[in-house]
Amino acid sequence: MEKLIITAAICGAEVLKEHNPAVPYTIEECVREAKSAYDAGASIIHLHVRTDDGTPTQDKNRFKAVMDAIHAEIPDVIIQPSTGGAVGMTNDERLQPTELVPEMATLDCGTCNFGGDDVFTNTENTIKYFGQRMIERGIKPELECFDKSMIDMALRLQKKGFINLPMHFDFVMGVNGGISGELRDFLFLRESIPAGATYTVAGIGRYEFPLAMAAIIDGGHVRVGFEDNVFISKGVLAKSNGELVAKVVRMAKELGREIATPKEAREILGLKQK
Repeated sequence: MEKLIITAAICGAEVLKEHNPAVPYTIEECVREAKSAYDAGASIIHLHVRTDDGTPTQDKNRFKAVMDAIHAEIPDVIIQPSTGGAVGMTNDERLQPTELVPEMATLDCGTCNFGGDDVFTNTENTIKYFGQRMIERGIKPELECFDKSMIDMALRLQKKGFINLPMHFDFVMGVNGGISGELRDFLFLRESIPAGATYTVAGIGRYEFPLAMAAIIDGGHVRVGFEDNVFISKGVLAKSNGELVAKVVRMAKELGREIATPKEAREILGLKQK
């Protein structure tokens, strides 16, 4: 079985310090949280950025400042910027971090109702546009799928040349408006991807650790972090992203699954070695 790649989603665009005081906003706080996750066993940092007051932004200069600071502290870590942005942003605004040519970036594969009047819009043409830009820039997309139909969309667009092989999926499960985080639905998504594809599972809230366990057993990979869940156990706030990663590492060791280094993660995902 492949070694386990752990991704740490250290901040997200929605979670705030009022949910957990350790949620990072500033460059220094992002470095602190990335380092805590890396030291605990994460090889990928999934990155959103904010202004110092916590406002989400896709500004490429802010991304560059945060990414440079993280790499100055942990040079070999894989940084995976988000192109999700925030509801209402334009495609080109969301794509700004890809201008920095990171190794990986997220590519959302469908539209999702996020609650109330918030709709996270990703039309077929948007997905094609993002996919083509990533091919042009040599960026491996992490195909974020909030439901089964998004896997189908990704497979269809791969056949049309907008997504390269091998494919890497991220099952984001338990989001309002998306698929649930039940084991039944995890198996449904897992059985819907082609041979040769890899996947990570990101369970939201209470689904984080049960789905991490399922992915560890199945041979998949795991995402944890404040973007998805701010608790280390029921009602107990996590002190850092590193504490969440360390819990996954303990689970993996109990099940006999070794943890991938960034170098090994690059080999598994087909990224160029640094």
